[in-house]
Parts: sequence; C-alpha cells; structure tokens
Amino acid sequence: MRPSLKDIAKELNLSKTTVSWVLSGRAQQKGISEATANRVIEYAMKLNYQPNLIARSLNTGTTKTIGLIVPSISDSFYSEVAREIEAEARNKGYSLMIGSSESDINREDEILRLFKAKVVDGIIIAPTKRSKIEIQRLIDEAYPLVTFDRFFPELEASYIIINNRDSSYMLTKHLISKGCKKIAILTTNSYLTTMSHRREGFEDALRESRYPINPHLIGEVHYEDYEKNIYKVLDGIFKEVPDVDGFFFTTHILALEAFQYFHDKGINPNFELASIHEVPIFKVVSPRINIARMPIEEIGKNAVNILIEQIDFVRKNRSKRNRKIEPKRMVLSCSLDFRS
Repeated sequence: MRPSLKDIAKELNLSKTTVSWVLSGRAQQKGISEATANRVIEYAMKLNYQPNLIARSLNTGTTKTIGLIVPSISDSFYSEVAREIEAEARNKGYSLMIGSSESDINREDEILRLFKAKVVDGIIIAPTKRSKIEIQRLIDEAYPLVTFDRFFPELEASYIIINNRDSSYMLTKHLISKGCKKIAILTTNSYLTTMSHRREGFEDALRESRYPINPHLIGEVHYEDYEKNIYKVLDGIFKEVPDVDGFFFTTHILALEAFQYFHDKGINPNFELASIHEVPIFKVVSPRINIARMPIEEIGKNAVNILIEQIDFVRKNRSKRNRKIEPKRMVLSCSLDFRS
C-alpha cells in the first residue's frame, strides 16, 4: 500500500493540511517554516511518496498535468515541438503526458479518453481530420484545449498554425525567380486545411506568373505506406514531364523520401528545390534547398501559455454552469531561408 498524506502527517505529528501545503509547493505562501517544510519533503522522499492526482484535483481544481497528442513522435517536427512544450510546461510547474496517435482516429480517441481519465488539466493536440467530433465534444465541455499545426476553422477552438499559404507562395515565387517553369509539388493529406493552404499558395504563385497549373506536376502522396507510394507518384511526374525543373515539398518528410528516390534512381537533383520545414540531414543531401523554417519554439511556448490561461479560467469558474472558453487563434510566420 502506498503511503498517504495521513501517514506522513501522523509520523511527523503535523496536520494533513500542513503536509499538503508543503508538498504542493505552498509552504512559504502559508507561512510554514523552512525547517518544517524540509522535514516533510525529506520524509516524503524517503517513503517515495506519490501524490494522488485525482484527489488533489478535487481539492485544488488542477492536477498540474498537460496531455500532448501528436500524429507521430518519430517525426522530427513533432518531437521538437514536444520538447519545447515539455520545457515550457515544466517552467510553469506542469508535467507532461505524451501520446502518439499515428494519425489513427481510434488510437487518438483512446488517448483522449486516457488523458481525461488521468484528469489532465488540458490537452494540446495536432488532430486528425476525423477527430472533429471529439474536438467539438471537448469544446462543449469547456475542456482546456489547443490544437497546433492542424485546425478546424469552423470550430470554436484555440489553435496555433503557421502562415501556410504565404510561406508556400513565397517559396514558389523564389523558384520561379530562379528560372523554373515546370515546378512539381509533392503533397499529402490534402483533406487537412493546412495542406490545402500550402497547395493554394503554390498555385497562387503560378497564376500570378501566368504559368499553367499542370495536373501532371501535382503529386498527391497517400499517407499510408507513403514510402512506396511516393515512388509511384514521382515515376508518374518524370514520365509525363521529364524536363521538370523544380520541386516544392509541402513537408520535410516528403522531401526526405524524394531524396531517397533520386538516389535510388540515379537522378542528379540539380533542379531547384523548396520545402516547408527542414531536418539537419538536408545540409548534407541538399544544402541548396530553400526552406520555410517552422517557428518551433514559438509554437511550443504559445501552446502551453494559451492552455494554462484556459486552465486558470476553468478553475476560477468551476461553479458557473454556462462558462465558455473564448478561443485564441494564432498564425505564426515562418522564417525563409533562400539558399539557391
């Protein structure tokens, strides 16, 4: 049986309230002496005491935990954002629970249910398209929630995204300025609003330059088994337009897979390239690729701060039946790095 607050209080001849204040970090605020606080902490460590988060949430309205759900923790972008979220949460006195949905709606719903059962104070999520119903349910419950990278424009939820359309437009315009006339786009998950915005930015740049939008230069890669699917897509592009002179990748993952394709096919990628986001290996395999760099630190910090604002609002308004969280929408700019 794990030790309780009552056990610690009895052994140290203190009240449960005093022990609770010390272990929740409020000893100084409540006028508890440093000596008493140290006695409590040392004894709790000796017993390997773990607080009952559910019990604590009933008393304080918060468990000081945040849930994070990403499509894939192996994706460098999401792992970097997770690191920033964890660091900012820790600075604000919160711990982080992370789940990877693998872009599977059933898995995502399972993690959401788990996090709520664990009484996390709020959730940060890069959702799947099909999670709209569950997201709406959280909104209706006034459950603290922030989405990032992906969002539902029709829902009253807080979100943080990048300027997808503008970044894609500016990258494509740069390729055009370098003399490209037959630019291919590789994209995926076109049902996501963020991805459709990236394609729109690409097409805006072509139209402005009076270039035709050639369907043979639009490569839609299915996310499932995308490593194999991208080979079929690229084979089709080179078959229909063998003199393609530029590539715009809507994600760094597609760029990586394209580089593998070029290597396997013995193709010298001497055409102009551009990508949303990058990974360190780009500097080795394609040092001249043009990049719209995602503001990872800003995404992580803002997601945590917006969520904590919601958590504080809900805690202060627990007794109100009709409380509503006012959503915050944030569009962050990418930094552009033109290398060619």
